[in-house]
Amino acid sequence: MDGLNIDDLVAAAWPAPFSQDMAGWRLRHAGGVTKRANSVLPLGDPGPVDAAIERAERFYAELGLPTVFSVSGRACPAELDGMLADRGYALVDPTLAMIREIGEGGGGVAVDDTPSREWLDLWWSVDGRYPEQLPMAEKILTGVPAGYVMLDGVAVGRGVVQGEWLGIYSMAVAPEARRRGLARRVLRALLEWGSGRGCTRAYLLVVEENAAARALYASEGFEVAGGYHYRVK
Repeated sequence: MDGLNIDDLVAAAWPAPFSQDMAGWRLRHAGGVTKRANSVLPLGDPGPVDAAIERAERFYAELGLPTVFSVSGRACPAELDGMLADRGYALVDPTLAMIREIGEGGGGVAVDDTPSREWLDLWWSVDGRYPEQLPMAEKILTGVPAGYVMLDGVAVGRGVVQGEWLGIYSMAVAPEARRRGLARRVLRALLEWGSGRGCTRAYLLVVEENAAARALYASEGFEVAGGYHYRVK
């Protein structure tokens, strides 16, 4: 499928509360809560690259945060990934973007406009972050309109309508409730919801090493269409 611009879609669906443009590189931060919202999105020409990297490093150092770059095939310049590697940046969390067409849904599950406290607590407990970071995480989630599914109190997911695209985020199932088909039901509910709002295609992100999640999404018709990774120092 053509038209997937994963960098811009993800940046819009997972908005950092604070962002600064640096000659085409976007410096984002959210108090360290998630790498997506605390990383450089390097999509434009920043001029001399070594100097731009050093400016980014100073920016995050002043915030007391590591310097993180989100690197996809659109990174500018094309040699950026190798340059970061040469400067000692570690490659972290290779992530796949998977997509599919949306047809008629059949989830039969309620989708809410806001995340409940139970939704937030379950999602954050599965993601394994620090409890004190949850308010910032909620700020990121609710920075754009979205739909929230919670199934049987043990499975959650979030959908973001982005024109023809539906972004699927925050899929999580409590450990004791896995292997019951709950994630599949949450996914189908979000697809049905997105279809009802005019979306014709869906995308989601999955860490490359998460074989179980990749198998689930593939069985639901999602195919790999790109991705990105982080460089962290």
